[in-house]
Amino acid sequence: MGTPRNRRVKQAGEAPEPSGSSRRDFIKTAATVGAGAIVAAPAVASGFDFDLESFFQKNFRELSEEELDALVKRLSRKYSKKYGKDVSVSAIGPMDGVLYGYGLDISRCTGCRRCVHACVEENNQSRDPEIQWIRVLEFERSEALRGIDLKDGNPYYEHKEVPDEGKFYIPIACQHCEDSPCSKVCPTGATWREPDGIVVIDYDWCIGCRYCMAACPYGARHFNWAEPNVPAEDINPDMHVIGNVPRKRGVVEKCTFCIQRTRKGRYPACHEICPVGARKFGNLLDPESEIRYVMKHKRTFVLKAELETKPKFFYFWGTEGRS
Repeated sequence: MGTPRNRRVKQAGEAPEPSGSSRRDFIKTAATVGAGAIVAAPAVASGFDFDLESFFQKNFRELSEEELDALVKRLSRKYSKKYGKDVSVSAIGPMDGVLYGYGLDISRCTGCRRCVHACVEENNQSRDPEIQWIRVLEFERSEALRGIDLKDGNPYYEHKEVPDEGKFYIPIACQHCEDSPCSKVCPTGATWREPDGIVVIDYDWCIGCRYCMAACPYGARHFNWAEPNVPAEDINPDMHVIGNVPRKRGVVEKCTFCIQRTRKGRYPACHEICPVGARKFGNLLDPESEIRYVMKHKRTFVLKAELETKPKFFYFWGTEGRS
């Protein structure tokens, strides 16, 4: 699929570099009036586990090679010490000639939610309270011909066995839109779309305003209301700076197509765990990839196409399905 780079090359259509942002203005103010007093205020007021270096960290897109190298080494040491295991944090960049796309066969999905839990484990999501990046919605099969509305889906179904009779399921996570509404409204430039199509978040620059959550038409972003809790034995030590590093309270997070895996040529965890092969993933620019096969041979659709966000997550009905 190409060779991964350590640093990105800005491409046409990307979100603009962060400039004149409220966070940067705040940091400049801190430098003039005394960093000690300014820094102490938010830490005390919020009760957060305050990290001085993270607070003054440049936006990920502005880091030089040397600064990026220092960052990954610092974070690797930090999390290795915190969790008592060998943690490796990377900042591997996108591969040349790669634009990721995801496909999901609704006719195969059984609603087992294994994808949900594999995602939680892979991406170091909080266990208590548990944050889930994937929601699986249950719909009445009889209503499919009339069209469906996402707000009518039931994410709280509980059955002894799935699939339940007369039901079908639609898993939803970040759609990785080409024209992403979330990145347009972020006041600090904390979220943007990478050249390989992955919409990412710089957690150090997220101020928790939740504008992106309001702008996302898919409900795919999640806010940390409480200090995230991931037991040391459950931590995935293979981390990415703008992927599955542990997030702090007061920031937004979401699916990143398992950036720590896919940029190394692996499948996302949800794809790998699916017991019925309902999930397809690959390079939209490669005519031999499985996602291109789906695009060519199946009738695909995207959620809320009328909004013209141009998602990179495609759904299709691959078989006649269950009776």
